[in-house]
Amino acid sequence: MIKRYPTHCNDATCASCVQAGDFIYLSHHAGGFDKNDVAYQTRKTFESMEKTLSQAGASLKDIVQINLYLKNIKDLRKACDVFYDIFGSEAPARMTTTTEFFEEKCLCMMDAVVYKNE
Repeated sequence: MIKRYPTHCNDATCASCVQAGDFIYLSHHAGGFDKNDVAYQTRKTFESMEKTLSQAGASLKDIVQINLYLKNIKDLRKACDVFYDIFGSEAPARMTTTTEFFEEKCLCMMDAVVYKNE
């Protein structure tokens, strides 16, 4: 079974997530561009991901792997502190890299793989 969920970013070529069997693949999520603060934007990104996952009957706790994209690698510690607040010692696997974003105010973005055993 493959189920595609409507876009979350006003781009019809990008599903917010795709569910394939017990796995859910979250597309890029970001948020909180009203503040130039990576911790705030990281929290807002998790809120956006949580909203998408709820549509698929899953939660942040079901995430098994996250790709974290940062504009500035010096923000890694602040972003990691938010990960600890969200997951505690039960964090998913993570890959982190830096990049430029289409949205100039964006400081972080994430995508993820989720396992939800039905």
